[in-house]
Amino acid sequence: MIRHATPADVPEIHRMIRELAEYEKSLDEARASEEQLHEALFGERPAAFAHIAETGDGEVAGFALWFLNFSTWRGVHGIYLEDLYVRPGLRGGGYGKALLTELARICVERGYERLEWSVLDWNTPSINFYKSLGAKPQDEWTVYRLTDEALTELGSR
Repeated sequence: MIRHATPADVPEIHRMIRELAEYEKSLDEARASEEQLHEALFGERPAAFAHIAETGDGEVAGFALWFLNFSTWRGVHGIYLEDLYVRPGLRGGGYGKALLTELARICVERGYERLEWSVLDWNTPSINFYKSLGAKPQDEWTVYRLTDEALTELGSR
């Protein structure tokens, strides 16, 4: 049901990223190309990793795309889950849980002490799902982001 993504999966991952962006009402922000994804996942120095969830008949049900982070407080790596997506018609079939279980297994196997991700505050179905797995919101932290003109301006000083 869960397997490592291969280069042949890049077009399908790209489609699902766009589906996710549409669900999150941010399709115009999903600018990554298939070529960029291929380089990030399978280039000379991969910066990200992906797992694919498949149905019993080989249909792609969803994916998890993640990268390593590092905790200065714990002194070890962790996994940051950038995207977790299960296609709407297949939700409730255990695919999301299976993907998260695989990432948790990788953390335990490698001695990583955190598996973290962000969720939009209006996405109640996902929030409830994550809480059912024992995940805890980090309400005391606020995410900040620099992009586009603000990033260019600051980086050009």
